[in-house]
Amino acid sequence: MIEHSTPTLRTERLECIRNDMQLFSGLDFQLAVGQLLQVVGPNGSGKTSLLRIICGLALPHDGTVYWNDKDIQQFNGEFLREISYVGYQNGIKDELSPLENLNIAQVLKVARDEISPTQVLKQFGLQGYEDIPVRKLSSGQRRRVALSRLLLIKARLWVLDEPFTALDDDGKQIIKNMIETHVNKGGMLILASHEPIEFSNCKTNKIELGQ
Repeated sequence: MIEHSTPTLRTERLECIRNDMQLFSGLDFQLAVGQLLQVVGPNGSGKTSLLRIICGLALPHDGTVYWNDKDIQQFNGEFLREISYVGYQNGIKDELSPLENLNIAQVLKVARDEISPTQVLKQFGLQGYEDIPVRKLSSGQRRRVALSRLLLIKARLWVLDEPFTALDDDGKQIIKNMIETHVNKGGMLILASHEPIEFSNCKTNKIELGQ
């Protein structure tokens, strides 16, 4: 189990306006340990904007995001220690190797002691590619590198934007297993996708945007 106090993520009356268009308003939800929330909707419905607001990377037009009943804008440092965000863009350095990218991730966050970057890459089917520049990998392999960072970091809440983009069937199954394991071990997860993703081993809730 992840050793933290039992947290909750909660939103009140979230409203997002982009380019003078209201994407959503009055959005309330709560997420506790062992729960997965799917944010579903078409392009332009506000999925990425909602994730960025939840992570504290953007401000809502109205409303508040709370972590342990504290406004994340007032306790941002405390909140950021508990969160790992993988956006639609991979956020990895193309000129570096997968191993170098994971080593950087370990330095920037509180790292797990029980697993090494080499072990993580093997788990993601990237053995033999550890020292190859990321720019030479396929788009699916680059996505695996980006998502593999999650296993190195002690973060209760994972926020993932379209995590299955560019992945083949094997890659999708690896990510599904990783997500289910995280949630079932007391993690929390928010996932944005165009359509709902079926998970067989963990209960999920859903928010639909653009309705």
